[in-house]
Amino acid sequence: MNISEFDYELPENLIAQMPADKRENSKMLVLNRTGQTIEHKHFFDIVDYIDDNCILVLNNTKVLPARLYGTKETGAKIEVFLLETKNDKQWSCLIKPSKRVKPDTIIKISDELSARALQKLEDDGEWLVELIYDGDLFEILHRVGNIPLPPYIERKLQTEEIKQFDMERYQTVYAKDEGSVAAPTAGLHFTNEILDKLKSKGVEIVYVTLNVGLGTFRPVKCENILDHKMHSETFEITGKAADKINAAKAKGKKLVAVGTTTVRTLETAYQKYGCIKACHDHSELFIYPPYEFKVVDNLITNFHLPKSTLLMLVSALAGKDFIFKAYKEAVENNYRFFSYGDCMFIK
Repeated sequence: MNISEFDYELPENLIAQMPADKRENSKMLVLNRTGQTIEHKHFFDIVDYIDDNCILVLNNTKVLPARLYGTKETGAKIEVFLLETKNDKQWSCLIKPSKRVKPDTIIKISDELSARALQKLEDDGEWLVELIYDGDLFEILHRVGNIPLPPYIERKLQTEEIKQFDMERYQTVYAKDEGSVAAPTAGLHFTNEILDKLKSKGVEIVYVTLNVGLGTFRPVKCENILDHKMHSETFEITGKAADKINAAKAKGKKLVAVGTTTVRTLETAYQKYGCIKACHDHSELFIYPPYEFKVVDNLITNFHLPKSTLLMLVSALAGKDFIFKAYKEAVENNYRFFSYGDCMFIK
């Protein structure tokens, strides 16, 4: 399967630079797979599509202020993008520009935080570093770190006001477990009010955790997508969540996943254990057509980058031709794309 099969044209002005004025005001394209029909709605209409015959599963991971700007002793500016904790004070990270760094290079982030480069890892620009600090690392990161917005969201003027805005809006309202380097963006449209409305309709709401890492946004570089290897990402399903999901599926309820990270969490667990069970594990699952979904029935998701693994995942669920028809209609109707953009509901 060639990567060019998952390419499409997107006008640059449709790449969302800021979120909707209110989370729930994003536009929502509703794809009905049975009738192959498309409706144009807003996200606040989601309460009309989900009822007590559904269980809603969301990823409650929280984005870490993982982008750090520092300097070498020479004064050269270096960016350190934390990816995943390895042990104690050691982290894997991306360093830019990587060529300016050698083992034992010290990068000073602030008076309370520095990073010592230990060794270059296999992937381009990826390093193992030791963080040098005293006290609580997460408190320090919230003082000196930056929310790692994707590169297609440009912030030419990084004022404190804009920084705080992104710190709030690039998190879901239910974010809990800090550890991601990107937001599970489908969840950005939810408000507490919408969640309460769904609960009042009898919709069961369950949370799982997948810490979004390099695997979610790393581009597919090989011509044949079957040669692509997903980066490992950690996930956790509690016993309580597993019991609720299994009970709902046993009753024939539809499972509505919020975001591709939730999909990969659930489908990975089923693939590994033959059921949904309490676990703390890793996912390297690459979903592409004609994958057969074992757990997920419906999906709330944003619009994804051309040639991305996420576009391949939604193509597997809704059918590649139907997805590309929907994307074409979204472009024609000026939907906003990617992390801060609009969404679709695949039912």
